[in-house]
Amino acid sequence: MLAVIAIDGPAGAGKSTVAKLVAEATGLPYLDTGAMYRCVALLSTRTGIDSSNESGVAAIAESIDITFKGVQCWMNGEDVSQEIRSAEIASIVSIIAAQSPVRTAMRTQQQRWIQQQGGGVVEGRDIGTVVFPNAELKVFLTASPEERASRRVDQSGGDLKEIAFNIAERDRIDSERVDSPLRPASDAVMVDSTGLSITEVVDVIVDHFTHSLEKRHG
Repeated sequence: MLAVIAIDGPAGAGKSTVAKLVAEATGLPYLDTGAMYRCVALLSTRTGIDSSNESGVAAIAESIDITFKGVQCWMNGEDVSQEIRSAEIASIVSIIAAQSPVRTAMRTQQQRWIQQQGGGVVEGRDIGTVVFPNAELKVFLTASPEERASRRVDQSGGDLKEIAFNIAERDRIDSERVDSPLRPASDAVMVDSTGLSITEVVDVIVDHFTHSLEKRHG
């Protein structure tokens, strides 16, 4: 079994921040699957393909070259780490991520990456349920809607009410999509980060991972 820590959860739950620190603490490489879908959204926008054009978006997803250098995300040889975080991309990424051909293409890349790396900390929305159902540890990370919106404002600025609305809409789309809806795996460790520090959340996950390894290896 590859050493995979799958961290799933809704928008604004702190998955990226926590996953990066868990990767540092465990010595495992880190994979941000959300960035991969954002790359597809970015390239679709650049090439004038509407997010609702499933065949056009699928063609991009099947041919796009996405690589990671540390926490930097590169698309077709270009560092797009900042550009994929724009409000424009955020507004369409859920539409694109809900399309089955896109998810299939990204899933293949994610599984290949883990095989090449020999394991890793992978965060997203269907990692423990679909992409790596046999992960060493599955975590479903969440927080109250109010805290999630507040965190996004602290990170990127903006209007709190608007961001709260966007997060609620993202939750709805992610939870209702037919292919790989957002939901915790049946054996996931549920972690509510409301009121907890980042360090406390990371410690909880690392402790569970260490315990899982000790239990498996006796």
